[in-house]
Amino acid sequence: MLNMRPRAIGVNGTGTICPVEADVLVVDPPTAAKRLLGARLAVGPVSATIVEVEAYGGPPDGPWPDPAAHSFRGRNGRNAVMFGPAGRLYTYRSHGIHVCANVVCGLDGTAGAVLLRAAMIDDGVDLARARRGAAVRDRALARGPGNLCSALAITMDDYGTDLFDPASPVRLQLGGGGVDAVEGQRVGVSQAADRSWRFWLAGRPEVSGYRRSPRAPAPGASD
Repeated sequence: MLNMRPRAIGVNGTGTICPVEADVLVVDPPTAAKRLLGARLAVGPVSATIVEVEAYGGPPDGPWPDPAAHSFRGRNGRNAVMFGPAGRLYTYRSHGIHVCANVVCGLDGTAGAVLLRAAMIDDGVDLARARRGAAVRDRALARGPGNLCSALAITMDDYGTDLFDPASPVRLQLGGGGVDAVEGQRVGVSQAADRSWRFWLAGRPEVSGYRRSPRAPAPGASD
């Protein structure tokens, strides 16, 4: 199980007091995404190492305009947590079915988030397998954002969770940094489909395969 250290306190770029761990994510989405590779996510007795992520920006008037982001059309009741502060959990349902989890990043008030695409289960493998099905191989237990949430039992009730609060049901511990990230195009997006904002750890069998959305422009015709 994840061993959370006491939170240190710092000040972010807006002058707001915040945990030092979360302050590391007060950066642009691609940088935050790479900093999340190798981090450990824990929910009860199940914990996992993050091996694949995707960065998402915000609305056109922000620093990282991203038409593929849920926040592109501005703040609303569903995406409000994407506008900060950093270190919170943004959950949503993909196609109204599968729960997906994102770690909020960037300055408070500026939308940005990192989708957790795949992870390697470290502890609680048997419980994760019971949730996903006995026939699922270990490498596939948390491959894909919906499967990741299923294996770790992350639900829509976890929306807005402070991932760096030791009392939170979902907790995140960042790695030591310095990992070599491979980058490529995001999976299944129809907008900004050529943007290389997906990052993963080389050689990890848990990383998902690339699929381009059939609704995306031809390669090279997007950003």
